[in-house]
Amino acid sequence: MDSKPYLVQMNGNGVHNKKLVKANSLIGPGVNMHGNGVHHVKVNGSLYPAKAKSSRQTWEVKPSEMAKNTLNPIRAIVDGMTLTPNPDKPMIALSIGDPTVFGNLPTDEAVLQALKDAIDSQKYNGYAPSVGYLKSRQAVANFYSCPEAPLEAEDVILTSGCSQAIELAINVLCNPGDNILVPCPGFSLYKTLAVSMGIKVKLYNLLPERSWEIDLQHLESLIDERTSCLIVTNPSNPCGSVFDKEHLQKILKVASKYCVPILADEIYSDMVFPGCSSPSIASLSSDVPILSCGGLAKRWLVPGWRMGWILIHDRNDVFGSEIRQGLVKLSQRILGACTIVQGALESILNNTPQSFYNNTISFLKSNSETCYNELSTVPGLNPIMPSGAMYLMVGIDMDHFPDFKNDVDFTERLVTEQSVFCLPASAFEYPNFFRIVVTVPEEMMVEACARIREFCQRYYRPRSCDSNDLDQ
Repeated sequence: MDSKPYLVQMNGNGVHNKKLVKANSLIGPGVNMHGNGVHHVKVNGSLYPAKAKSSRQTWEVKPSEMAKNTLNPIRAIVDGMTLTPNPDKPMIALSIGDPTVFGNLPTDEAVLQALKDAIDSQKYNGYAPSVGYLKSRQAVANFYSCPEAPLEAEDVILTSGCSQAIELAINVLCNPGDNILVPCPGFSLYKTLAVSMGIKVKLYNLLPERSWEIDLQHLESLIDERTSCLIVTNPSNPCGSVFDKEHLQKILKVASKYCVPILADEIYSDMVFPGCSSPSIASLSSDVPILSCGGLAKRWLVPGWRMGWILIHDRNDVFGSEIRQGLVKLSQRILGACTIVQGALESILNNTPQSFYNNTISFLKSNSETCYNELSTVPGLNPIMPSGAMYLMVGIDMDHFPDFKNDVDFTERLVTEQSVFCLPASAFEYPNFFRIVVTVPEEMMVEACARIREFCQRYYRPRSCDSNDLDQ
């Protein structure tokens, strides 16, 4: 064996010591050791970190902490239910927030033509910038800009559906250990995203007796130094509520007082029933910075096209360049929204006839009124008339239904006996209610309400008198 000495260099805090060792010593030829304890091996004149030996002897592949912490409350509730419809009655699903399920609410021909034209042009088959094509972002900015809340293309980030818009907004505003304020009842995705990222969720109450307005006093009591975001959903999923200008101004006052930015989930912003009005919250803000999340899914009835956006409202430069740059960086984690739909976006926004929107909203209002009127006369049920979106919440007076433990048990048995599936509001962390989706065909809505009535009449029990009543 060659006994030629080799040079080993040990670097620590800038001090270099040289030591000659033999090749048969503990440190082999061509090895450098640095003061940080990392061994380096010289190969073809270059130094590489020495490969540490793995002590693994068997396969052990485990899911990440994020994967383990990701839980959709709706799936957690529904997957645990025993849903076996009555074979003698066709199933009526009033549980899915997808307006396309029954085929009675197709999108407009102008929307379809815009997509066909984008495909035929063959201009949109490649990658787009991660934030979206400039022309498409400008089209969104033009569509939603108003004098009170002006927008330019640079204020728009295109995303893969509104869900990704919400994810990016939470990611850019929050760090692990922060907390966000989320409506209760509210869309379950907020909690799913936040908890998986180590962000605490604080639920603020909505008031059913006030058409689901925010309990502002409760909201304010939850804010602390680690509160990084207030989520405002308007119009609401699951409530179908619509906040008026006065209430939105009160929300902004709280956010301004504590310097908390707002994430505005406005995917249903244009689905407001006649007689109601609700401006965008950004148009009312003088100082609160707002990330408004929206998309094509609901107003244009194409949820599967996965086209969403974030509108950055920051007239006082509170977000500054860092939040904008952060959104750009986060958008680069995937390669942006569908390019074909981006290519069609300008035409969709500008050429869809107003009559299409009016007809959709008219249908949703009519179905909501039918459902509300039918269930209002059912003993033990307390529906709350919506003002927009696609949903109606129904309270269950559980004292009158002693056969059932809770809203989950109630709705499960409703499926078993009547083949009507309504989503228990425990999925929205709001027990003893259930949510009805009002996008089904009118005759199906009437039939579903009749079955719910029959079910409730079978199990309704008058409230028994207690001993105090008897003594009187």
